[in-house]
Amino acid sequence: MTTEASMFWRRLDMPGHDAGWLERASCGWTITGTAVFLHPTGPARLSYEILCTAAWETLSARVEGRLGDRSIAHLVVHDDARWTLNGEPIEGLESLVDLDLSFTPATNIQQLRRVPIKTGQRVPIPVAWLDIESGMLSTLPQFYERRGETTLSYEAPSVGYQGLLELADNGFIADYPGLWKAEL
Repeated sequence: MTTEASMFWRRLDMPGHDAGWLERASCGWTITGTAVFLHPTGPARLSYEILCTAAWETLSARVEGRLGDRSIAHLVVHDDARWTLNGEPIEGLESLVDLDLSFTPATNIQQLRRVPIKTGQRVPIPVAWLDIESGMLSTLPQFYERRGETTLSYEAPSVGYQGLLELADNGFIADYPGLWKAEL
């Protein structure tokens, strides 16, 4: 694999960091990283690997680690229109092509690389969302509006988040207001 981009983020809502890499792979793209942060239930360490097609559509993801006293091990597979979580089919996600992991800013890159957004254009890009707190995979409605070359208004109404995202030159989010800020 060839590294295309990397990022090191500092978590803003609680002590923590995340290191992520984007690499070319035989399937298309791989996003890997590890987030370490102080969760309300105790220290957390979550490693992730997302495989995407050359067109940035999610193929699979693996998340492993600890969240406080809980061991975490999730495998998400996207095969055609079918999504599974740990081998169990999840209904209602058939129209989705992207996976977002709730605990890292690394997983916005595939939507932003896959969907061209013109300045002033507001685009809905719903994703399959792995909520690490509940261990559930569900739909996360999201809206992006390009405000400038490197800025996008972002809204995820079902989780109560809205902010003006700043992109780094490498395509990762550099500033995720209130949640993450790049240190590289």
